[in-house]
Amino acid sequence: MREESVHRTISTERAGAVGRSAPRPDGTLKVTGQFAYSSDLWVSGMVWGTTLRSPHAAARIRSIDVRKALALDGVHAVLTHEDVPGAKTYGMKVADQPVLAIDEVRYQGEPVALVAADDPRTAKRAAALVQVDYELLEPVTDAGRALDEATRHVHPGGNLVRHVKIRHGDVAAARARADVVVSGEYEVGMQDQAFLGPESGLALPTEDGGVELHVSSQWLHKDLEQIAPCLGLPVDKVRLTLAGVGGAFGGREDLSVHVHACMLALRLGKPVKMVYSREESFFGHVHRHPARMRFEHGATRDGKLVHVKAELLMDGGAYTSTSPVVIANACYFVAGAYEVPSAEIDGFAVFSNNPPCGAMRGFGAVQSTYGCESNMDKLARELGMDPLELRLRNAMTTGTVLPTGQAVDGPAPVAELLADLRDRPLPPPGSELLPGGLANTSRGEGIRRGVGYAIGVKAIGYSGGVDDISTARVVLSAAGGEPVVSVHTAAAECGQGITTVQCQIASTELGVSRVVVLPADTAIGDAGSASASRLTWMSGGAVQGACRLVARELLRRAAERTGRPVAALALRDEHVVDPAGTALVPIAELVGSGDLERVFEFHHRPTSTIDPETGQGDAHIAYAFAAHRAVVDVDVDLGLVKVVELATAQDVGKAMNPLSVAGQIEGGSAQGLGLAVMEEILLDEHGHVRNPSFTDYLIPTILDVPSMPISLYEFPHPDSPYGLNGVGEPPTLSSTPAIVNALRAATGLDLARVPVRPQDIALASG
Repeated sequence: MREESVHRTISTERAGAVGRSAPRPDGTLKVTGQFAYSSDLWVSGMVWGTTLRSPHAAARIRSIDVRKALALDGVHAVLTHEDVPGAKTYGMKVADQPVLAIDEVRYQGEPVALVAADDPRTAKRAAALVQVDYELLEPVTDAGRALDEATRHVHPGGNLVRHVKIRHGDVAAARARADVVVSGEYEVGMQDQAFLGPESGLALPTEDGGVELHVSSQWLHKDLEQIAPCLGLPVDKVRLTLAGVGGAFGGREDLSVHVHACMLALRLGKPVKMVYSREESFFGHVHRHPARMRFEHGATRDGKLVHVKAELLMDGGAYTSTSPVVIANACYFVAGAYEVPSAEIDGFAVFSNNPPCGAMRGFGAVQSTYGCESNMDKLARELGMDPLELRLRNAMTTGTVLPTGQAVDGPAPVAELLADLRDRPLPPPGSELLPGGLANTSRGEGIRRGVGYAIGVKAIGYSGGVDDISTARVVLSAAGGEPVVSVHTAAAECGQGITTVQCQIASTELGVSRVVVLPADTAIGDAGSASASRLTWMSGGAVQGACRLVARELLRRAAERTGRPVAALALRDEHVVDPAGTALVPIAELVGSGDLERVFEFHHRPTSTIDPETGQGDAHIAYAFAAHRAVVDVDVDLGLVKVVELATAQDVGKAMNPLSVAGQIEGGSAQGLGLAVMEEILLDEHGHVRNPSFTDYLIPTILDVPSMPISLYEFPHPDSPYGLNGVGEPPTLSSTPAIVNALRAATGLDLARVPVRPQDIALASG
């Protein structure tokens, strides 16, 4: 009964082949409201957990008194750091984040105590009765001052998370050769992933003293790696199953309810459910790093780049999370998608008493691409050159050597993507709503149109010597005389469509239309994270590999039966066929009464670490490129903006499912639009979040999202399954700077900071 209540129905699909727009098995359920997200899970006898969080950004904890909370009717348990059964801290890269605050709090919203009660309301009432005696400290909220000697240390080791240094070529000599040198300072605000499904999970104690956790996540095995030590349990007594995920975008890589729900379940011997409110969700996950950047570009008079110099400062907030790799990724792609013979790059990530920051779609490259593309437009103005022509003149190609010293050995169609956008007709004036939308605020008197371009490049997959891996188990069986394929991986379906792609790969490789994708869990080997635009490459490669092992055995059996050589046989339409396509024997007959099962581990090619002094090394396996052209209308008197069109040209290697690929590009572009003109978590001088709600944290609605024409290019990558490349992150790189470059073209203003607010335009124009 419990299993039926918890597990989602497995996804079954009459799968289409790779390259077709196969329907999503979860699509109908989601649009009709029948899909079971993690917040919908229920079992009989469960109790509800909630979290008491710090109202302060920096304070010592003198004492915690839980007696009043425990005395409330319906309360089952109140836990503090003293009740953590194992390791007191966890973390994605460094285990520095307390399960529950021990002797101090370092950001507003840090978990301090847990409550379990009969219902959510009682749990929240009890949490409010927990008495915490705080000694307030002066918070460190200005990242620019975090490294000053006089600034208080947020962490015992100091406020520097990581300094990334890249030295490529002779910058001094190159600078001397430059006819024109331009510099600019740019800033990116703190963006939230703003997923619609808040953090939630259901923990079930097991008879062997372990626990089973059903949770929305991006990386089940990394969760397990952190959870088990905190619970004081071996990993074989903790099992995670992916529950329905309502969006992620990097915000579910770090833990949220995971350890807390399991702690309560183990303490009580009862199932425990936790669901964050929308406000709590803003405190319960990491955000995009705010950044301050200084760029210098040098070029010859004819527009050839000779050097780039950049300094980046990122605010990592209170704990490490993925800040070390976010700042590294930002620095790797500071020079953009261009030929740059010399570069001097310094990137700093720092601790503060602001909310923790970590992974978000684009992972550092969003910030540096914004700075680079903004300064490229500034250089074009100084040269008196068309911004698109400047980009084409310096476009990266296959063989280009990056600032890290690595040569791009895969496709690099930068010029092709930019030329596509150049040749696309512009939308006619008056083809969209005026700025201000349906409110009819603008009347047309002060409206100006601008056009802007940008292109971005980002590495795909894990880098820097990490052995990226994904595992798949494929089972072929016969049911009712029909072959059925079951696919089992730990790949997290976050809405991006990996379930559908796994179906398509199995159908393509085995010639079988009925494919079942089992729920992702930790009973199968690691799939890695649903991040870095890697999952289709890695888990798709694992599924392909396992299917090909199954196919090899099928064809061997068919060769024995038919007397034909294996090389003359293929799998198609549920049969083994000859070269002419004639059906020879049904696949179901070859399977017989027993299942045919194979497991495959997929690894990408080795990479190397980056030299800490020079930043040189072959760190990456592949690169993805996307370009945008933005057309905007701006009411310069009111500061209102309407993005009329946001056209994209992107190389996807192979469009595994063209409809899903288009959806990923549209979604990434919309998030880039949000960062350009509306999305930002606002903090006061005390480190308090001022807008933890969708009333005050603005995200694009259907009225804000413009026409999004897309040109898909398929330049096959030589190292990937089917030649595919990552799709999800590149659109976030170039969409923001394209929009702001268009705003600059319309207004003539510098607009150095995103998001651009109405007052940035109206007050400056006035």
